[in-house]
Amino acid sequence: MTSFSSRRRFLVQSGLAAGGSALSGSLLLSACSTPSGSAPMIGASDAERPKMPSGLQFGDVTGDRAIVWGRSDRLSQMIVEYDTTDRFTNPSRVMGPYATAATDFTTRVDLSGLPLGQSIFTRVRYVDPNNSRIQSETRLGQFRTPPLADGKRPVRFHWSGDMAGQGWGINLEFGGVKIYEAMRRRNPDFFVHNGDTIYADRVIKPEQKAEGGRIWKNIVTEEVSKVAETLKEYRGRHSYNLLDEHVLRFSAEVPQVWQWDDHDVTNNWSASKDLNDYPEYKEKNLNVLIARGRQAFLEYSPMRSDNLGGVQRIYRTIPYGPLLDVFVLDMRSYRGPNSSNKQTVESSDTAFIGNTQLDWLVAELKASKATWKVISADMPLSLGVEDGKDAKGDEKWEAVANTDDGAPLGRELEIARLLRNIKDIPNIVWITTDVHYCAAHYYDPAQAQFKDFSPFWEFVAGPLNAGSFGPNKLDKTFGPKVVFEKCPPAPNSSPFAGFQFFGEVNIDPQSKTLSVDLIDLDGVSQFKQTINPIGI
Repeated sequence: MTSFSSRRRFLVQSGLAAGGSALSGSLLLSACSTPSGSAPMIGASDAERPKMPSGLQFGDVTGDRAIVWGRSDRLSQMIVEYDTTDRFTNPSRVMGPYATAATDFTTRVDLSGLPLGQSIFTRVRYVDPNNSRIQSETRLGQFRTPPLADGKRPVRFHWSGDMAGQGWGINLEFGGVKIYEAMRRRNPDFFVHNGDTIYADRVIKPEQKAEGGRIWKNIVTEEVSKVAETLKEYRGRHSYNLLDEHVLRFSAEVPQVWQWDDHDVTNNWSASKDLNDYPEYKEKNLNVLIARGRQAFLEYSPMRSDNLGGVQRIYRTIPYGPLLDVFVLDMRSYRGPNSSNKQTVESSDTAFIGNTQLDWLVAELKASKATWKVISADMPLSLGVEDGKDAKGDEKWEAVANTDDGAPLGRELEIARLLRNIKDIPNIVWITTDVHYCAAHYYDPAQAQFKDFSPFWEFVAGPLNAGSFGPNKLDKTFGPKVVFEKCPPAPNSSPFAGFQFFGEVNIDPQSKTLSVDLIDLDGVSQFKQTINPIGI
């Protein structure tokens, strides 16, 4: 595993470890190395050159493949070079796609044929379509490919979610989004962004009152000054997050696995969402917002295209060597309407991940040869998440649970079916975010109303940079026990209060044990659980 010091040395050389304000000239964090090929035109003015305002991202690193994502500021062609050394003595070059306004000038290249168990160093630039000597700065980055089949390399990955929520945006006086630097320093193989990659439904104001009379001061752009409705505004929410220097540095060296949730479009959206109840929205057609939010998400996420019936799906498998497979769920696109969630029979109204995705998950889990199977769910299984009341005055529910503690009802019926179908598959662990605090839950069929499943752990992390809440009520249908939780003393606590968390998973190649830490924004572990594998 590449050491933190060597990775940092490479990024210092590239300019990506330089300090400075995210709104100053250091925002571009330019690398001044001259790539092979045409040298930049000496006579070209800065205004003529393409810019790379959002840095680099790597994503969906699986086997010998990896996505390299970038964004230009104008029509230009993406060029990616990569090598297994930072000296680029024998680089491979890919002439990538043209950045156009149709995708907000975002582009990606799907590298293939990469060697396993290696650090891959990249150089990315954009070139004027009419004059190849007019080029952007060169951005350097690096990532690791999955371990070799011998299983001798340990695996470490992080997960969290909820970015710039409840009006707590990028605060330079606070030090920016510091949790990304805390994660980067721990040198993970990859990061699972567990949902709510943006908060499209909340305004980010220049200042916001925090606990103790303190004032939180945000960077503000035009697109975050109102709720997102237009495609431009959704895109602007994503580009806003990439103004933070810690996010840029992290993205240049840690591959990401993105999934989405409600705030990527609007709060608690489902088929029952009525935007007529929300005066801040001029666009009252929910499907229009979903289409725009989804397009912006897919443009900015470093995801591989994976079409199913002509629609790019978000749920997918991320195989990461012999020790680990990650199964990324989409608990937003296929759900029925949020309701009282107490139906006694499964139907389209009780769907949460939907039959097609459920069948896919069961089949993928059964086919997995990895020691550990981690299910990344964008919502917890048994925490009650409220969504107002229906016309009868009954509580509506946003997640799986209905908090009545009885036999499975509503969406719980689908989860019961899933758990029954995978009960013979060993070494399954669930990770999630959504509720804005951290927790560890142990599910025991002996303590459950529904008993036809094998025991498992669910770990909750987050938020990255948003208001902190909790704890939520735990529904006992599937027998969960709160082993640990950490919540703020008051709801919507700002990042000043320190209740921002990410999860870390470590898999030891010798013992095959899986350890989970829940870690705060200062990089301090708050809880640790080690799980021994079954059947190894």
